[in-house]
Amino acid sequence: MLQANNLEKSFDALGVLRRVSLHVEKGEVVAIIGRSGSGKSTLLRCLNHLEKVDAGYIRVDGDVMVDTENGGYAPRDKLHAICLKMGYVFQNFNLFPHFSVLRNLTEAQRCVLKRPKEEAEARAEALLEKVGLSDKRDQYPYQLSGGQQQRVAIARALALDPMILCFDEPTSALDPLLTKDVLTVIRDLARDNNTMIVVTHEMAFAREVADRVMYMEDGRILAQGTPQEVFSEQAVRAFTAVAPDQAL
Repeated sequence: MLQANNLEKSFDALGVLRRVSLHVEKGEVVAIIGRSGSGKSTLLRCLNHLEKVDAGYIRVDGDVMVDTENGGYAPRDKLHAICLKMGYVFQNFNLFPHFSVLRNLTEAQRCVLKRPKEEAEARAEALLEKVGLSDKRDQYPYQLSGGQQQRVAIARALALDPMILCFDEPTSALDPLLTKDVLTVIRDLARDNNTMIVVTHEMAFAREVADRVMYMEDGRILAQGTPQEVFSEQAVRAFTAVAPDQAL
């Protein structure tokens, strides 16, 4: 489903990604953990073309997004189509404050996918029910709690029918009670066999929901495998001793 090889990314002289390689299979949930500044969010942003890599190769569902040894990034139209296969949930929600909840879910469907209004609204309403917010469809983001805003953001990402759903620390801006609500939604998506990459500090999620865990440090993946394998690594045990462990 997704293959990335030898990704490198620097900001000025600071190397943030150092020959990072990973793969994600269809229906797999991959959790990426590590200390702040280890390169987790930058990796996710590069996979979604929110940042450009300096070197490396990324392929999504058989289509090459970038191959720096053979021509660089795909042409604009093809790159746009590839990026639509990836959904992205930001840690700070990034909802349109002047749009209602319903319009936050329908705007991209109508503008990007060219769906008719009735079809886009039906899809939006089904997703709001899925995340437990059917009664909030006519409210605005400022009227919602942080956890509710994040669930709307998840529904908005799903509205474009991505093949891979990416989460960038989706609970980092939430208190523990709201964190539990959002993680429950993500857990339900995992049970529905959605393909997901989740950058997270929530160790219980990584242990209980992820099929595979990657531990990053200093721009490199130092350990990857099943949760049992990764959490037995000495460096990871030292990290998890001080990381939050929100119960699902």
